[in-house]
Amino acid sequence: MTKTILVFPILCCLAADSLGAAEPRPQKLSAALQQPLVRVVDLNVGDTKQLELCNGERVEVKLLKLRETRDRIRQAVRSAMVTVTVDGEEITLESGMYNLPRRVAGVQIDCSITKGYNSNGTPSFWGLDKDARLRLWPADSPLLSPGSLIYPVDQRWFATRTWFDNEPVDGGTKILPKIYYHSGLDIGGSERQVKVIAATDALVVSVGDDVLEEHRRDTPVEARYDVVYLLDARGWYYRYSHLDTINNTIRPGRVIDRGTEIGLLGKKGASGGWSHLHFEIKSRQPSGKWGTQAGYAFLWQAYRNQYKPQLVANTRRKSFLMAGEDATLDGSKSWSVTDSIRNYEWTFSDGTTALGSSVTRSYNQPGLFSEILKVTDTAGNVAFDFAEVHVLDPKKPDEYVPRIHAAYWPTFNNKVNESITFKVRSFGNEDGSEVWDFGDGSPLVTVKSNASADRHAKDGYAITDHTYQQPGDYLVRVQRSRKDGVTATARLHVRVADEQ
Repeated sequence: MTKTILVFPILCCLAADSLGAAEPRPQKLSAALQQPLVRVVDLNVGDTKQLELCNGERVEVKLLKLRETRDRIRQAVRSAMVTVTVDGEEITLESGMYNLPRRVAGVQIDCSITKGYNSNGTPSFWGLDKDARLRLWPADSPLLSPGSLIYPVDQRWFATRTWFDNEPVDGGTKILPKIYYHSGLDIGGSERQVKVIAATDALVVSVGDDVLEEHRRDTPVEARYDVVYLLDARGWYYRYSHLDTINNTIRPGRVIDRGTEIGLLGKKGASGGWSHLHFEIKSRQPSGKWGTQAGYAFLWQAYRNQYKPQLVANTRRKSFLMAGEDATLDGSKSWSVTDSIRNYEWTFSDGTTALGSSVTRSYNQPGLFSEILKVTDTAGNVAFDFAEVHVLDPKKPDEYVPRIHAAYWPTFNNKVNESITFKVRSFGNEDGSEVWDFGDGSPLVTVKSNASADRHAKDGYAITDHTYQQPGDYLVRVQRSRKDGVTATARLHVRVADEQ
């Protein structure tokens, strides 16, 4: 295998008066491209490929089948299943959608994207010319070199809404035929409070419209006022979008360490008006084109290594349906460090409950629902997540129902008698107000965000503070209803510890 060499520009030391006297001097990142641990192959159905893994072992991979399932409303791909063999051993994988690599025949393997996403999406996102993209690692290998990636925001995993990898985005006013399949990772958070940090040691390639000249052509860089691009020693570009502010020490040509603060999370640029970080990795793909290097598994490994959670609930895939149809809610991607989850308990918006890692139920009324999943392991640890169910009105099949986004800060180390900030913004509904239930028996709190405000309006979110008097796990709910009774609901899980 030929080793590609990437030569970074030699960085000169800039004068103290141009950067600020306290700013670190730039350093050279690396002269050679570090080979990633992942190996990527694009195949058509029926194709076979011999592949050399990062440990030198060779495996034979064959794509046997591809099955894509679309919804009847938008014809969006909601699930893509591939059947492959590795050295003759068969396995079926689901593409993207919060799925992690699985083990078979001495390897870890996943499928990051399939061809159906090109048909009514944006093919340039992925650079995929064949039927499916597979990624492989040795069975016991980390997904990335240890310590080379950290979580890019200073907040708890799944603290609020996410849109990850190839999940279709359902938002706006009118339902459009072109689908925005999310090619990166949208990590929701509290506007102007959550720190965005460099996930890797990297060269700063662009800040806003200021781009290093040698990275303007034949790169994935798409400069914008709210965007920063970093380049790491793997030759991967990292996009950080919708930043409310960018630190003035982040300058093109600087080399920064992982953990360096880039700025504050916001809703600028093409954010849709909700506060989040769009984090995306771009790399050369087998087609020779630049395309997204699906990042969910990498961030999950980084978060686990950094924060060492014991138990994580996961029911993240959103459901999208018409009133009168069924939704299947899945909590099977929840995780325990000891692989010892013993209970999956669901509580639904109508007050009913169910048990099991996966449940199916009917939705007869339009609205945006947030259903509670509680998982418990054998040690008694508990974790919560919320299934978002988007139910359209059959009388208005081309219109979205109202939506809502809620966030809080801080998400770590909350204590009794310490104030927590809660923010909420509604979309597609100018009626009524948002009503908070903080889950501790305190009186309901009513606020009103401006649903008609410009999406970038600084006062777009309504803000309130709340203080908990007792330690515990609190399930927070916020709702806003339209005059016809259609309601949008969001939920948050807040963990509060004692003062000690």
